Amino acid sequence: MIKQADVVVIGGGITGTAILYELAKYDIQAVLVEAEPELAAGTTKANSAILHAGFDAPTGSLKAQMNVQGNALYHELQDVLDLEIRWTGSYVAALDDEQEAVIQELLVRGQQNGVPGLEIIDGDTMRKAEPNVSKDIRSALWAPTAGICWPFGLAMAFAENAVCNGATVIRDCAVTDILVDNGKVVGVQTEQGIIETAYVINAAGVHAADISQMAGDNSFAICPRKGEYILFDKTAQKDLVYSPIFPTPTKMGKGILVCATTHGNVFVGPNAQDLEEADKEDTSVTIPGMDDILNKARRLVPQLPLGAVITEFAGVRAVSSTGDFVLGPSVQIKGLIQAAGIQSPGLTSAPAIAKYIVQPLVMEVGAQAKAHYQTSRPKQPCFRMLTDVEQQALIKQDPRYGRVICRCETITEGEIVDAISRPVGARTVDGVKRRTRAGMGRCQGGFCGPRVTQILARELQIPITQVRKEMRESYMFYDKHTQSGGKA
Repeated sequence: MIKQADVVVIGGGITGTAILYELAKYDIQAVLVEAEPELAAGTTKANSAILHAGFDAPTGSLKAQMNVQGNALYHELQDVLDLEIRWTGSYVAALDDEQEAVIQELLVRGQQNGVPGLEIIDGDTMRKAEPNVSKDIRSALWAPTAGICWPFGLAMAFAENAVCNGATVIRDCAVTDILVDNGKVVGVQTEQGIIETAYVINAAGVHAADISQMAGDNSFAICPRKGEYILFDKTAQKDLVYSPIFPTPTKMGKGILVCATTHGNVFVGPNAQDLEEADKEDTSVTIPGMDDILNKARRLVPQLPLGAVITEFAGVRAVSSTGDFVLGPSVQIKGLIQAAGIQSPGLTSAPAIAKYIVQPLVMEVGAQAKAHYQTSRPKQPCFRMLTDVEQQALIKQDPRYGRVICRCETITEGEIVDAISRPVGARTVDGVKRRTRAGMGRCQGGFCGPRVTQILARELQIPITQVRKEMRESYMFYDKHTQSGGKA
């Protein structure tokens, strides 16, 4: 356990990992602590995976500034960090006079925010690019700089690069207190011990207000807002849509959309339901929620392939009481730096938020850029994307790449072992799933799940009863003899 650090980042989602990535560029001893066994286990793993252009947030807000800057940064980072991004552009569709007025407002706002290339097109022009959208769509706002991504992969890229450059990631490490002396941060109390530090960056998502209050800063609150989704099998709805198709937004969010994923699936969602404080971990899905999503999504794309639904899921967004991102030093506690209230467009904003947070800190502590900074990260093999010759060469190098574990997605044992042994390696079944796609296919892990569990136990050198599905207590098995583990 690390006993001392220059900076402790709390929270291993896209915001926390992007901040760690930025810190690792400098001679700063940076540590990230995450309560769960996997990074990106909260909002980052369950969202719409869209890199927004930046026309939606109010002009002058932190959301607007960070969105536009973050979008541009991802364009620069894609090749450097081997990020899974498709620059598809996006549409906001209008079906009546009122909605057409809304997209005109969004056009003006986007231009004020500095979003390039925005234009309003008619419905026929949109249908040439997206032939499956509703014939009732009159016009749409087209944003060419928007894209879709794999959010978990983005967070892992940031974290892996940071670790390769000397940063530390500690998982299964919940924060229990922020230690403050005479109005200054002096340490972080965790389940694994105390980390002495003068700076804490609070990127704890839906728990950010709790962390802030531990230090004595009650300046904001977080309202958890749940959004439910439906995911379709990629083999049954190929080419249904190419770009994100949005309705006109409301005060609750950007609305229920229809969107492709970088892996070839299509999803619809999310709805929006404000939760009580005690329900911030509620990721259940409901029949009324599914009905609501489908009814509203059909207004945009009438022919949804309901027979191809393979799963439903939900994520919880951290809505700040301020109405905007909460970024920068606390005015109450010296050394406490907030990166809170990061709801949409938080995914897009993450690299810009990281620079916004880290640059003043670097100036304050007088840190220097690392002389031997490693810009990239280790390549992640993807067997199914290789040519026959490349596959044979890889199998010759490591026979485990010749053993297919996940038939739906053609994922090999070699890829699973690589996922476990990477700089921030998989520690759970879902951790393997999100790094490799083993278990994301039509059978949703029905075939490969047991084998992935065995491989995890073998590679981590733990009893199979200690293998977890995803979260802290989600043990796959229960050992009645040792009374360890738990029900999944």
